[in-house]
Amino acid sequence: MTYRNGAYVMDTRENRLAQVIGSTDARVQVQRPGGGLQWEVPVADVRLATREERDAAGLPASASPVGCAECAALVAARQEAGASGDEEKAVDAMVAVRSHFREAHVLPYWTRR
Repeated sequence: MTYRNGAYVMDTRENRLAQVIGSTDARVQVQRPGGGLQWEVPVADVRLATREERDAAGLPASASPVGCAECAALVAARQEAGASGDEEKAVDAMVAVRSHFREAHVLPYWTRR
C-alpha cells in the first residue's frame, strides 16, 4: 500500500505516530509530526493513524489539509512546475507546498502544547 505525503500513520513496530514524507515500493519514509526525527518503516509495518490516535497526539481534525484552497493551488503549481522540466522551479514549488503545510496545518497545533 502507498501513503500520501503528509498522511498520519502508525509505525506498528513501536506504536509511534508519524507523518509520511516519502515512500518506495518496500519502505515508507516518515518523521515525527511537525518535523524532527526521520526514519524508514517497511510498508508491512505501517497503517493509517485513527482519529483517536491523532487526537491523543494533539492533532485535531483541522490539522488535515483536505479542503484547503491554498494547498490545492500550491500542489497544482508544483505539478505544473514538474511538467515543465525546470528542476529549479519544481524544487521551489515543492518547498512552497511543504512550508505552507507545516505553517498552516501542523505548527499551529504543536506550538499550543
